[in-house]
Parts: sequence; C-alpha cells; structure tokens
Amino acid sequence: MERIRKIDIHAHATPYQQYSPSMGRGVPMVSPEEVIGFYDEIDVEMGVLLPLTSPEYQNEQVTSSACKYISDKYPDRFLWFCGVDPRAAGNRPDADLSMLLNHYKALGAKGMGELTASLYPDDPMMDNLFAHCAACELPVTIHIAPKLGGYYGIVDELGLPRLEKVLAKHPKLKIFGHSQPFWAEIGTNVTAENRNGRPGGKVEEGRLVELLRKYDNLYCDVSAGSGMNAFMRDPDFTERFIVEFSDRILYGCDICQNFNRHQYDFNNFLTQMRRDGRISEENYYKFVRGNAIRLLGLEVSE
Repeated sequence: MERIRKIDIHAHATPYQQYSPSMGRGVPMVSPEEVIGFYDEIDVEMGVLLPLTSPEYQNEQVTSSACKYISDKYPDRFLWFCGVDPRAAGNRPDADLSMLLNHYKALGAKGMGELTASLYPDDPMMDNLFAHCAACELPVTIHIAPKLGGYYGIVDELGLPRLEKVLAKHPKLKIFGHSQPFWAEIGTNVTAENRNGRPGGKVEEGRLVELLRKYDNLYCDVSAGSGMNAFMRDPDFTERFIVEFSDRILYGCDICQNFNRHQYDFNNFLTQMRRDGRISEENYYKFVRGNAIRLLGLEVSE
C-alpha cells in the first residue's frame, strides 16, 4: 500500500508540563514531544492543536497562545486552532468576538475550538460566538455534553435537537462534531444512560446520519475512544458510512495523557480495513489527510 501520512484533526498538548496539574492517575497533559513520539509510531505527519479555554474542562486551561507557541516551535508537526469562550469580552450576548477571532486568525489559527463551555448551543452567548465564527470563516470543533453540571462541553439532549438549531441557523458555519454523546447518536440504541459512554453492537442508522444528510455544514471529528468505538463497533456499517460521507469525515487522535493507547487500536483497524479493500484508496486518503487539507486550506503536499 502507498504510504499516506495522516493529519490529526484533534490534538492537545501543554508546553508547560512541569507546571501542570494532574488530569488523572497523577499524570499531566501530554507534552508536544510526547505527542510527536506517538505520531512517529502511527505515521501522523502533523496535528491540529486545540486549546481548552473553559474552566469546565480541567483544573488548568490551555490557551491559544500556548498552542501558537508549540506550533511555532514545531512548525512541521503542529497547526493550531484558537480558543474563544462564548463568555469572553464581557460575558454578554452582543460581545464583539470577531475582534478576538480575527486576531488569532491573523496569527495563523485555522479554526476555533475545542469548544467545551457548559452552555446550551442555543444560549444567546453561544449563538453569538457561532455567528462570529461564521463571519470570520473559522470552522468550530465542538464537544457535546449530556447535561449541565458534572461534565464539560456544550449541552444537548437525546437526538441533538439544539445542535440542529445551530446547523440550520448558521449554514455557513462548518461544525466538527465530537464526544461521546455526539457519536452515540450514530445508532438508534442510544439512551440517556449510555449516551456518555460507548454504545456497542450492530448499527442501525441513527440521528447523526439523519443530520449529516440534512446539513452539509456538519462534519465528523473521528477521534478519541468515542469516534473509534463508532467506527469499530460495526465494520459493515462503517464501510457504507465512509462511502456516503467521505468528504465530511476527519481523522483524529485526541491524545491527552502519555498512557493513552486508543490511537494504536484505531490505527490498526483502519489499516486492516484499507488492506481488505473495505476503504478505497481515494476515501482513505480523504479521511486521514485530504479533507483536512481542503477544509483548513493547508499548504502541505498532497
């Protein structure tokens, strides 16, 4: 098989690991050097660093400036998105967030997110942020949470009705969907109890498929255990899903700590699907590289 180096649409790292608190198990967020080590093992050329600017996510935020700093230090291995919280610039629904977004865009930011603020997508301040992202032509990576309190991420109910409102109201805004509640909606066996986990079994087309067919501004960030589970739980369905939505799926890792191993399992799965001919060479290229180049306007080799 021809070598196709991947682009990771969902990367995290801290340049100040020695000062960072634990994210769990007494281990801080990965350093850029640790991420590069993982990349070299699974043939990822570069990753898109996502800031984490909302306090709901963890005990310490990762800023846009930190992501820009890492990208400047390792320009051949990292790109970056900026992070703007919807409550920024005065905590009001008429804040001029384009000022912040255009500042970061001028510095090289390719998008906005990961958006993890614990607000409803149709909250006036969230709606204001989406409107400014659309005006600034910056795609947004969102993390969906199952409810307010005890979780990070924008909050939506079963069936993602609030996400649909955003997709309909902001048709020029490209949204990269991510998280357990997002990917659980790929099938019909999603419940209030399992939507923040990894529903298994054969997939009968769920709400996510319906939204993808209805709104061409919705894209899929296939990263972390949630994206991996959605693709690996039913290879027959995944084969069809990739064919239908080949232009709207983006490969990601979401490596957060040095003990993460899901990226190896997913890499092995995709390699086997490709080897078996269940993913065409054209669609494999789009998924792991081409779509990121196209959507983010990257100046890298095809």
